[in-house]
Amino acid sequence: MTIQGEGHIFTRFDDEMHHLHGTVIKMGNLAVAQLAAAVETLRAEDTEGAHTVIGNDAKLNQLDIEADDQITTIIAKRQPMAKDLRELIAVGKVVSELERAGDEARKIAGLTIRFYEGSSRAPSEEILRDIYSLSDYVSHMLVESMLSFDDLDLDRAAGVLNMGLKLDDQLQSILRHLSTFIMEDSRNVGNFVDIVLGIRALERFGGHAKNIAGHIVFIKNGIDVRHAGTEAILKSLRQ
Repeated sequence: MTIQGEGHIFTRFDDEMHHLHGTVIKMGNLAVAQLAAAVETLRAEDTEGAHTVIGNDAKLNQLDIEADDQITTIIAKRQPMAKDLRELIAVGKVVSELERAGDEARKIAGLTIRFYEGSSRAPSEEILRDIYSLSDYVSHMLVESMLSFDDLDLDRAAGVLNMGLKLDDQLQSILRHLSTFIMEDSRNVGNFVDIVLGIRALERFGGHAKNIAGHIVFIKNGIDVRHAGTEAILKSLRQ
């Protein structure tokens, strides 16, 4: 905001933006923690822990509501223009990405309940291995995207976008690897379907991290990259 001679307006606006920023960072930390906890329930065959992860999704939903309320209040009270308004719009989109990332983490916890709480045949450790490795990768993507958000670091955002390109290749490799279990033992078909659903949830988790990196480009440069290919976005950042 550029109103001259009223420093108190600057202070209040900055304080409100700082508070909103903290809420978004808290959401990012919780989304990462939710995914880590969900995957750990799979490792430990911990159905009680899985129910806890699913219940904790409500905390992320509440932060989503709080962030939206803060954005609405800032717009109503301050009527920001230009760059300030652009940032608020983009932050709102980051908030939505984080809430959806939490939904994907919840689906991984749902796999634990499906595999170990019912009477279905539990998958082997070998089949679950790809979920573990992919979850580490997409979790790192979200951590990096939130660090980029914290400092509006375009280099870090570009790194997340590059990771997104590699994510597509990883997904294809994982699906080929999983298909070998079907050929070896047809009893793995049921597990294969569930594991693929889990892999797709992790892919979307990484996709939300990549989208956040795109929103950071919008905040920093004012360029809407939502419908641009990743390679085109990276090229624009190198110019």
